Amino acid sequence: QTQLALRQSFQAIQPVSRLEPLPLSFAQTRLWFLEQLQTGSAIYNIPTAYRVQGSLNLALLKQSFNEIVRRHETLRTNFTLVEGQPVQVISKTFSLDEQEQEIQRLATKEAQKNFDLAHDPLIRVTLLKLNETEHVVLLTLHHIIADGWSMEILIKELAILYEAFSKKQPSPLPELTIQYADFAVWQRQWLQGERLETQLAYWKKQLGGMLNVLQLPTDYPRARVQSFRGEHQTFSLSETLTQKLKALSQRESTTLFTTLLAAFKVLLYRYTGQDDII
Repeated sequence: QTQLALRQSFQAIQPVSRLEPLPLSFAQTRLWFLEQLQTGSAIYNIPTAYRVQGSLNLALLKQSFNEIVRRHETLRTNFTLVEGQPVQVISKTFSLDEQEQEIQRLATKEAQKNFDLAHDPLIRVTLLKLNETEHVVLLTLHHIIADGWSMEILIKELAILYEAFSKKQPSPLPELTIQYADFAVWQRQWLQGERLETQLAYWKKQLGGMLNVLQLPTDYPRARVQSFRGEHQTFSLSETLTQKLKALSQRESTTLFTTLLAAFKVLLYRYTGQDDII
């Protein structure tokens, strides 16, 4: 009933004026705050690399990227302070041709270069030409304007636009009715007053108390200073189990990610005996 009441309280997202300072979404505010704590870090960069086989028309590639940047305001957004509060500043135009100096950088350094959220374009594209028929496109965005899901959309749109422009056709993609800034305003308007205070009170209680370090058994002592060096492991779940997990998530009105995260935290509890997992 609570979930149903929340859904019924939602209003449709509407386009808003760009003449007034635009707020950040709560997710953007979190990333902006973390950037202020550790200025100059590249830990929230999203670096990807795509190998392109066959002939590549550089002019069409630039045209395709520039059309995507025109189409999505968030790709030409910066974040600065107005009267002590962070706001979104959307540039009317921005061309990747302005980044020629950035394109000359070595690929090994590209992913580790930090962004200046207030001034830098928060998308960088580097093209490495290996030979006449083989290239590598390095694409780096800051997490404050993108995530893994939206990166898939960007690459899909890039392929559609490149194909259309190579045939001298206009963009087949429809214009967007709302942009991310419209969502940010909608979210701020919806989550305020008693609704916001209820959420804040809940999370202050959930996240309050002693912040005990997770006592995982390790092969070596815990480092005194936190770093962002890590590793990853890859494994696959069967199609049958995946479908069952998706069905469970749907029944519980949550996402597959949250269900898998819950399972991971149960695993951490098994190894530590702690029920407050940090």
